[in-house]
Amino acid sequence: MKIRIRGNSVRFRLTKNEVEQLCREKFIEETTNFPNLNFMYSVRVSVTKNLDIDFANNQISLKISEELLQGWDTNNRVGFSHSVPTSNSQTIDILLEKDFTCLEDRGEDESNNYPNPKSLTH
Repeated sequence: MKIRIRGNSVRFRLTKNEVEQLCREKFIEETTNFPNLNFMYSVRVSVTKNLDIDFANNQISLKISEELLQGWDTNNRVGFSHSVPTSNSQTIDILLEKDFTCLEDRGEDESNNYPNPKSLTH
């Protein structure tokens, strides 16, 4: 699982195995070990109408409804997006999507990524 944070937007990208695990187990988590603490990020099924996000105890928790998640591992839907109000009258944009292979080789292991739709066109 990868996350990309820029300003008030957070994007989560999941490989095929991670999407399958999330659909099956309703939870997926990753940890980055820093010298003085661990930073965690997770996606979990929760009672929410769309997507929701929270940050507490050094963890970003993305929440998705069971209804949205249903069948995501077997359908062609790329992902989900939603904007959530923040405590300072702004919004944070959330994106949860399948991770596609890059069009150019970047030296990363992408063997578990989804095929890039742009590479399938002739």
